[in-house]
Amino acid sequence: MSVQQDPPASADSPPPHGGVASHDSLAAAAEATRGLQGLSTELTARVPHLLEAMRSVGTGLELHSTLDRICETAAELADARYAAIGVVDDEGEGLSDFVTHGVSGTEAAAIGRLPAGHKGLLGALIADPEPLRLADLTADPRFEGFPPHHPPMRTFLGVPIRVQDRIFGNLYLAEKKGAEEFNDYDLHMLRVLATEAGIAIGNARLYEAARQRERWIDGSVAVTTALLSGEGVDDALTVVAEQARRLADSAAGMVLLPAAEGGLEIAAVSADNPGESLGQVIPVESPIVALLLAGEAVFVQDSATDPRMITKLSQRYGPSMLLPLHSGGRVLGALATPRARGGKQFTEAERTLATQFASQAALALMMAESQRDRERLAVYEDRDRIARDLHDLVIQRLFATGMMLESAQRRSIVPEVQVGVGKAVDELDVTIQEIRTAIFALQQGPAEAPSGLRTRVLREINMASVPLGFKPAHRFVGPVDALVGELTGKNLVAALRETLSNAFRHADASRIEVVVDATATLADGRRSVRLTVADDGVGIPEGGRRSGLRNLARRAEALGGSSSYGPGLGDGGGGTAVVWEAPL
Repeated sequence: MSVQQDPPASADSPPPHGGVASHDSLAAAAEATRGLQGLSTELTARVPHLLEAMRSVGTGLELHSTLDRICETAAELADARYAAIGVVDDEGEGLSDFVTHGVSGTEAAAIGRLPAGHKGLLGALIADPEPLRLADLTADPRFEGFPPHHPPMRTFLGVPIRVQDRIFGNLYLAEKKGAEEFNDYDLHMLRVLATEAGIAIGNARLYEAARQRERWIDGSVAVTTALLSGEGVDDALTVVAEQARRLADSAAGMVLLPAAEGGLEIAAVSADNPGESLGQVIPVESPIVALLLAGEAVFVQDSATDPRMITKLSQRYGPSMLLPLHSGGRVLGALATPRARGGKQFTEAERTLATQFASQAALALMMAESQRDRERLAVYEDRDRIARDLHDLVIQRLFATGMMLESAQRRSIVPEVQVGVGKAVDELDVTIQEIRTAIFALQQGPAEAPSGLRTRVLREINMASVPLGFKPAHRFVGPVDALVGELTGKNLVAALRETLSNAFRHADASRIEVVVDATATLADGRRSVRLTVADDGVGIPEGGRRSGLRNLARRAEALGGSSSYGPGLGDGGGGTAVVWEAPL
């Protein structure tokens, strides 16, 4: 059985094409006509089939369906049992995708991993992209065997596919039906079809690139909208992680912020099990941390084997993009989008789009931070105004009223009146002292207080009392500061802030009670901390927005806890009580 390899294409062979599909299609058809002149009537009779195949290949713009259609058309045109397209990776050293025709789903599952194209016949076609025709591929010295469960193949025909003068991949045919090997006619028509395939693939890739850019732009808009909507920093970071995961088609999306002890802490996660990653710190010793904080992007081919990835978390991931969130010369953190182990590598286009997305997200983060600073400044200015009004107006009037009562007390000759007026004056003195204490509290910035959980809860309650017009009642159960961990405490404070904000904006409440219980227990027996915020407001209307409650539930579930709501403090169960719970 002979083994032969065709010589390189002659000057009469179809040249590589790219550009306008209609022009190249006519050129390919003209080439087919020139090649067919003088050949047998058998080949001439196949011209209509070739033209129909070219028409079929040129329809549609979705890339993968285009590759499927090319494989099916090539197999029909050359009477082959099997067809495949191996897509060469960006480095030109292996295959990034492998599309087959004729191999059933059961057979493909049994074979398992697709060929990498680094060696063997497929590797030879990548290294030397010229037509290759073999009567028995198993007799070729470059053949390295089939993987287990692979169907037997003998006859083989392969031609390169070029897209705009670049090798896109190779089109393979195997197992010629009813013949010992593929003939010259098959080779000639397959070369023409490969030319048309290059045109169709080029158009499909342009269309796919445009759609991909559109998706990333839409994702950037969604992130900017979320960050500037005032929903809270943690929720906005989660939106960044969710959008990055969706757009990059990755197993997870993570936002990392500088940690207090150095390194980068995972502050927001979008993954199947976010609680396993949230709060983990990539130590400052990691070389990747230094690169990210210096504003450099890092692209990892396999997180599990890269020596720079020194955390246990990286063992479950494969290709990864780690992008700095920097804007205006300032690095705010980093964005990570890892794919599962064995996942396909990120293309150059994906890397560019993701880098642009990270820059846009960083800019939105800075804008949101500036917006929050302005809001915080407005609160401080309001606190100062209230403090001044209390001091300059209320205390002065109360003091004047006390002086008037003392004067009336001295002029009165009725002992009961003197005693009653004296008590009123004493009450005014106590009231003045309480107002002065309130003024002092208003003038103290929240950042000056200690950082214990109890203090942070009291700080949130005090800050909420200004817009509410009254101070919510509060109660602590158990040694809160000693039992509750930092990550759970941070999320509890954020949940408290969210519930108090919702009460101010929507509840129209006159009474709020806050309870932090560090002696609670989850349904599975784990010790937990339970936050309860109850009010006597209007309750949650039917069909009303639930975004804030969903955020609370998502935050609790990420820690392995839960969040629910029910009747509040109002008469007959009116108002709302929100219960947020997470493991200690």
